[in-house]
Amino acid sequence: MDWQLLGLSFITVFLAEIGDKSQLAAIALGGSSKSPRAVFFGSITALILASFLGVIAGGTIAQFLPTKVLKAMAAIGFAMMALRLLWPELDED
Repeated sequence: MDWQLLGLSFITVFLAEIGDKSQLAAIALGGSSKSPRAVFFGSITALILASFLGVIAGGTIAQFLPTKVLKAMAAIGFAMMALRLLWPELDED
């Protein structure tokens, strides 16, 4: 196993999830639920499944597209999200 890649993936996803909408949803559900343990395990399962689907999709797409194209597509996607956050009136068109 590539321990360096495992650590890098863990740190990247962990930092990306702090303050993310999914964490805020888990906080809201945990605070309003009588069974925070169920919220915890449901959240874990959902994050694992979402990550699994992302890895499978990335691996499948990487078979057809070069890595540079994938990185460019991700960069363009993040740039578009940033622009929409900075100028929400662009969504009203």
